[in-house]
Amino acid sequence: MGVNQDHLLATRLEVIRDQRGLSLDEVANLSGISRATLSRIERAKTSPTASTLGKLCSVYGVTMSSLMLALEADSARHLTFSEAQSWRDPESGFIRVALSPPAQNYRVEVMHGTLPKGADVGYAKPPIEGMEQHIIVLKGELQLTFDDQPYHVRAMDCVALKLHGASRFQNLGGVDAEYLVINSKP
Repeated sequence: MGVNQDHLLATRLEVIRDQRGLSLDEVANLSGISRATLSRIERAKTSPTASTLGKLCSVYGVTMSSLMLALEADSARHLTFSEAQSWRDPESGFIRVALSPPAQNYRVEVMHGTLPKGADVGYAKPPIEGMEQHIIVLKGELQLTFDDQPYHVRAMDCVALKLHGASRFQNLGGVDAEYLVINSKP
């Protein structure tokens, strides 16, 4: 993520926290992320991992796409892949590209993910309880785990469910896995 995007994300996180009337200490207690780390993230001194963003999304009750709105262009009906904003997890190498035009008034969001071989990304809780999610693997294979239920997903397979607990994305295959995630907010 570029310096400008780091600052935009930092500002967005601070604004969301302020809108919810939460202190850094309260967010730390709710998320399990240290106050010091939260402060560094909000000051753009460090880039958050996918896991960290997942925890913050859960605390704030927003999807990753909603959180990333600050990084994306003004609302449009047509978004080309070359215009879509991407974000890279500094820890796992996971790359997320928002394919849906950024808009807060749509219930469905589509994103493209690339998970490098050997990478493992976990989320303790869903960003929004009961959110519907469909994952379609385009290339490679993934081991997906939702509420301790594993799914081995290969190219053109789909897993569809409503999110209620922990989830984990693992690439146990020999190539980078590419997939689509379609989220529908309740």
